[in-house]
Amino acid sequence: MTRFVSEALAKHARAAFLSGNYRVDLYLRETVSQDVKRKYAACYVLIERSTAKVAGFYTLSAHSIPLNDVAPELAKKLPRYPSVPVVLIGWMGRDLAFRGAGVGSLLLYDAISRVAKAPVGAYAICADAIDEPAAAFYRDHQFQPLVSRPQSLYLPMKTALALVSG
Repeated sequence: MTRFVSEALAKHARAAFLSGNYRVDLYLRETVSQDVKRKYAACYVLIERSTAKVAGFYTLSAHSIPLNDVAPELAKKLPRYPSVPVVLIGWMGRDLAFRGAGVGSLLLYDAISRVAKAPVGAYAICADAIDEPAAAFYRDHQFQPLVSRPQSLYLPMKTALALVSG
């Protein structure tokens, strides 16, 4: 049996969640439920099976990026629409108690897998990194920076599908 299970946010205990980033913690504790209720985002939590503790979370929402923000070699293969449909990983956080347990990578893989299997048209998965260490995390997982915003990164769906297939 695996240590963690991923599930949609419900009545999980979130008050004790501590990621080390005040904005991330506040969002999970006080705002995410409103975003889910309003259908601005879907939220998924990674739960430790033995304790039912929230080890981490992420949100997904519809988004788009300007075509000219995609690497030129990829942009030339895309339709000439002004923007490219993507799925945004809007928020992601890992509780400090799980540092070193690979929770960040598990969360990212779960998000990529969930998006890759969804029957939604999207060219890529996009993430806006909150800081440089977060941007480095995404780059380490094959995300590429947007041309005009290096803290915003994307993973083409073709790459995402390859990651979850093999």
